[in-house]
Amino acid sequence: MSKRTLFAALVLSSALSTGALSTAALAADPAVYKIGGIFAMTGASPHYGKVMSAGAQLAVDEINAQGGIDGVKLQLVIEDHKSGSAQAAVAGMNRLIDVEGVKAVLPSFSTVTLATMPIGDQKKVMMINGGGVSAQTVGTSPYMFNIRSMASDLAAGIAHRAAEQGAKKLAQIAIKSEFGDATIAATTKAWEGMGLKMVAAEQFQADAANIDTQVAKLRASQPDAIANWPTTPQAGLAVKRMRELGMKQPVYCMEWTAEDTKVAGKHAEGVEVVTDYFAATDENPWSKRFADAYKAKFGEMPDFYAANYYEGVYVIAELIRRAKAKGGDYYSGERLVQALWENPTFDSVYGKTLTFRKNGVAQKPVAVFRLENGEQKFVKFTSGE
Repeated sequence: MSKRTLFAALVLSSALSTGALSTAALAADPAVYKIGGIFAMTGASPHYGKVMSAGAQLAVDEINAQGGIDGVKLQLVIEDHKSGSAQAAVAGMNRLIDVEGVKAVLPSFSTVTLATMPIGDQKKVMMINGGGVSAQTVGTSPYMFNIRSMASDLAAGIAHRAAEQGAKKLAQIAIKSEFGDATIAATTKAWEGMGLKMVAAEQFQADAANIDTQVAKLRASQPDAIANWPTTPQAGLAVKRMRELGMKQPVYCMEWTAEDTKVAGKHAEGVEVVTDYFAATDENPWSKRFADAYKAKFGEMPDFYAANYYEGVYVIAELIRRAKAKGGDYYSGERLVQALWENPTFDSVYGKTLTFRKNGVAQKPVAVFRLENGEQKFVKFTSGE
C-alpha cells in the first residue's frame, strides 16, 4: 500500500470513527427529554386529568426555565385514557413509547396503571403513579413506583379514625372495579385486624344513575360508620343518597373533590376524608413557591394530585441528571430505575424529603379532613400503617 493510499485509509477511518462518536453522543443526549402522561382528559372524570396534567406541566415549565437538564429541555406528552378506559390507556402507552420514545411515564387511575404496567415491564419504561391507589401496583414490576399512598395505607388511616370515634361496626360501598375490589379487601383486613366487625360491602356500576338498592342494604346492616370508596362524582352521589334515605352515621372517604361537594350539596357537611395531604407552609418554601405559581397560572390552589404529578416530574428529572452523571448510554428506563435505587431519597414539595420504600411506594403524610361549609378543614394526621 502506498503512503498516499495509507493516508486516505486513515482519514476515512478517522471520519467514520468521528461519525460514530457523534451518533452515539446524539443518541445519549436527545434533543428533548419526553415524559409521558396518561391522564383523564375526557370522559366522566376530567377534573383529575386537569389538575394532574397542570401539576406535571408546571414542573416541566419550571425546569425548562432554569435551563432544562444541561441545556436539554423537557417535554410533557399527554395521552387521554378517557377516565379509566384500559383500551385507550394501552393505545396511549404504546404511542408514547413507540412513537414519542419516552423512557418514563406518569400513569393515573388504578385500572389504567394496571393495564399499562405489562407494557412498561416489557419495554423497560419507568412508571411513576401519583393517582391510583390499587395495592396490585405494588411490588409487581421493577419499573413501577408510587408517590401516592396506596389503598392499604389509606384504608388503615380510615380504620384508625373510625375506631377512635367509637365505631364497632363498619359498612362499605364502592364501584365495581379492580379499585373497588382492592379497597374493600384492604379495609376489611385493616378493620377486622383491629378486632372489629365488617357488616356490609356493596358495589355498583360506575355509570349507575340509581344506587338506592345498595344504599338500602347498607342501611339494613345498621353500621356505626360507612366507608365510602367511589371516586368523583359518585362519592358525592353516594353520600347524597345515604342522607336522603335517612342514614346519619359518620361517612369516611379517601376521594373527594369540589365536584363531589356540588353533587352532595348540604349532605356533604361533616363527611370526613382521609387522604394524602399537601399544604403550602411557611416552613417549606418550595411548597409556597409551587402553590403560588400554580394559583397564578391556573386560578386555583393545587390539591395533592397536582402536587404528586408536579413532584413526579422533578423525581424523573433528578433521575436523568443522576444517570447522566454516571456516563454511558444513560437515557433508558433501566438506568433511571438503577439511579433511583442507588439513592431512593429526593427533595419533596410536601416538605423535606421523600424516600421510596423497598416496595416502590413513597410514604406520604396521611391526614383527616372534615367538610365544613363546602370546604375541607384539616383535623389531624392519622396512622397509615
